[in-house]
Formats: sequence, C-alpha cells, structure tokens
Amino acid sequence: MVVVVPCCNEPDLVGSLASLRLCERPRCSVEVIVVVNASVGCRAEVRLQNQATLKIAAEWIAQHRDARFAFHTLHFPELPSKQAGVGLARKIGMDEALRRLDDVGRADGMIAGYDADCRCAPNYLTALERYFERTPASPGGSIYFEHPLEGPLSPQVYAGVAAYELHLRYYVQALRYAGFPHAHHTLGSCMVVRADAYRKQGGMNKRKAGEDFHFLNKIIPLGGFADLTRTTVYPSPRPSDRVPFGTGKAVRAFLEGKEASTYPLDAFLALKSLFDWPPLLDGPEGGFADGGDLRWPEAVREFLNRHRFAEAMSEIRRNTSSEAAFRKRFFQWFDGFLAMKFVHYARDRFHGDGNLCEQAARLLAIMGRELPAGAEVSVRELLPIYRELDRGTQQNAG
Repeated sequence: MVVVVPCCNEPDLVGSLASLRLCERPRCSVEVIVVVNASVGCRAEVRLQNQATLKIAAEWIAQHRDARFAFHTLHFPELPSKQAGVGLARKIGMDEALRRLDDVGRADGMIAGYDADCRCAPNYLTALERYFERTPASPGGSIYFEHPLEGPLSPQVYAGVAAYELHLRYYVQALRYAGFPHAHHTLGSCMVVRADAYRKQGGMNKRKAGEDFHFLNKIIPLGGFADLTRTTVYPSPRPSDRVPFGTGKAVRAFLEGKEASTYPLDAFLALKSLFDWPPLLDGPEGGFADGGDLRWPEAVREFLNRHRFAEAMSEIRRNTSSEAAFRKRFFQWFDGFLAMKFVHYARDRFHGDGNLCEQAARLLAIMGRELPAGAEVSVRELLPIYRELDRGTQQNAG
C-alpha cells in the first residue's frame, strides 16, 4: 500500500510520519509519499517553512530506513498559481503511487489519503490491509475519524472543531435517514482506494478545495464502498484560512464569533419524500409533472424542474427493466453532488440555516434515539451520540 501526504507550510510533518511508522506492521510492504508543494509567488514564510520541513524530513527518513516501510519526499516549489493547492498535491502523489504499484504489478494495491498534520490509531495500516483482503471487489472506503477535543490549543479551538465535526456527522446521518444510498464521509485524509479503481475513474482532480468530495463521488457509486470503522484517523483541529471551506476554515470562523449552524433538517425530509417514491417504471409519462410528483414539497419540485428531471426519468425508464435497476440508475443521476446542491438550494431559497444543536437533536428524536436530559443539549453531548452512529453503521468494515 502507498500512503500519500500533501504538505504545504506544515511545521510538524515528522509527527505525522512518526504516527504512521509506529503502526502495527501489515504483511504487505508500505510506502509513504510526501508531496511538499507551494505555488509560484507564494509567501516567503511558506517557502522557508517548506525548506525547513524538507531538511528535517530528510534527516528523519535517513534515521528510519526500512525496505518494507519506505518514506519518500517529492518537492514541487512552483506549481502554477491557478492550480496549486491540495487537490493538485494529492493528484501528484496519488498518480505517483499508481505508477509505483504498476511497476510491481499490483493493480490491486491500496492508495490511502492522509494529511501532514494527522495522527492515526496503531492498527491503521493492518485494518486497511485486512479490509481489502476480505473484500476483493471493493473499490475503496472512508476511514473513521475523530478530531481531538482537548490538548495544548485553546479551549475555543476544540469547541470549534467539535461543532464542525458534529456538522459533518449530522449531514451524513441526515442523508442516510433520507434514504440516500451513497452517504459517506469524504475527507481526503481519511480515504483509501484500490489502484485499479483510481485508474479507471480518471484519478484525482486538481481542485483547490473539495477535491476529496468530488473524487469519492466517482468512486462511491461503483458499489462495495464501505465505512472502515475499526481504526481511526485523528485530523488536526487547528484553524486555517488556506481553503474556502473545511475544518480549518470552520474553526477560524468559530473563533471569530460565528454561530455554529448547519443545514436545515427540513431539506433532508424533503429529500426523503423523493427517495421514498416507488418509481414503478412509469417515468414522467405516468402522471408526473416536469418537476415530479405534485405531492412532493415545492423545494423538491422546483429543484428537479431546474435539473431536467422529466428528461432524466425518461432516459432511465428506457434503459431499465426492473425497479432495482431503475433505482441504481436513478442514484447515478441523483449523485452525491446533486444531493448536496439540493440541500444548499433548499436552505438558501426555503428554510435558511439551522442551529446546529437544534437540528442535530431533532434528527436524533426523529430517528428514535434517546437524548440527554435537559431543555437544551450541547455539542459535547450530541457529538458522542453521532460518533456512535457512525461507528455502528451497517456499512462498516475493516
């Protein structure tokens, strides 16, 4: 297996590498590829930090040479400014991982995404190996994660990252409640794919942010994608402004006083009305308006009409002969990206932002989960419940 680590302006890369090296050894050999990168014209302090990181990493690697557990650094100090970012860095590393696996004839090898400020559980490598040995048809998986909730940073940082993690888990659980079959976490530092699946889906993209979501949105619908819940990655809770969204951005916004909000549950309930619809293979000719069934909420009908729902249903109907095939093809059309676009659309045009704790508690109540006693529940009370839900998903593996 190959673990790919993008690295830009990271002061503690060695801590991340040491966490990997201290893992229980799998039977397969392991290589770690670090892509130290920066854009043309980046700030001088970024370039200096990268140079310091390369020097320290080289010294550390020299002290820990192992033919079956090798560490490599690649240096790209002047990536084009229009493309430079985590997506391009991941692509460089994952493409190199694919090439190296090809060189040894291992199209079934694993390529894992990681970050330069992450830590992992001691069974991280063995859990990935065990999963792929047991599920040879799986194209990949999403690895369970937990942000640290205490440590040397300020209490406000940990409060911010707890709120963001609850938001992430609420989103996935709300999609699952709605009946969306491809609801998984899509963190670049917590993903693993087979080399042949990576190749067949065209590899990683070059997006400056959200590269992980868009990449996995191609892998997940292949079937057999799973949540690997028997090991854990610990992403960093630190604030950042390097990307327009994500953990670092959310923590920084929290520190600046922004209220912890999330998507309104009503958006997911509207989706549920769509996903619960029995298609019956009648398509739009069977009494459906351009925007779908008139019994659906206005947000659903308006959104579907904007996305040429009638044409999509007609095409799906022509190419399927069973309800199972219809639903499979439907969710290839209504994929994770379209689901997220709908949630944003319903929020922006119909419902507005929701208070994080209120919406998360409301979803738990609808799911029949017992809530902590008290008139109001906090992020710290809700997050363990959502972590338990994610660990206990029926799609878990590893």
